[in-house]
Amino acid sequence: MFGKLGAPEILLILVVLVLLFGAKRLPGMARSLGQSMRILKSETKAMRSREDETTAQGHSPAQADFAGRVDSAGQIAPSRDLDAASGPEETTARAHVQDAGVR
Repeated sequence: MFGKLGAPEILLILVVLVLLFGAKRLPGMARSLGQSMRILKSETKAMRSREDETTAQGHSPAQADFAGRVDSAGQIAPSRDLDAASGPEETTARAHVQDAGVR
């Protein structure tokens, strides 16, 4: 269905875009889309290289997440942000209780 876009269909789509957004805004929108694609591509490339580095060091990506939280005894320290682990309703309730001064 979507794989058979010909010249008339593409032309119709372009006309609709020009009518909706105006000819002045389309170049800016295309530029913004291009920048977003470049950022996505560079972040994906960076994530792959980080994963390759941790794998080459003998650590799995999951082990790399805990690497900064291991204490001298080899135990994984608890997360600093325990409220983030609980649900949003519970965090909101805790904030309301703390604001009210009730403990």
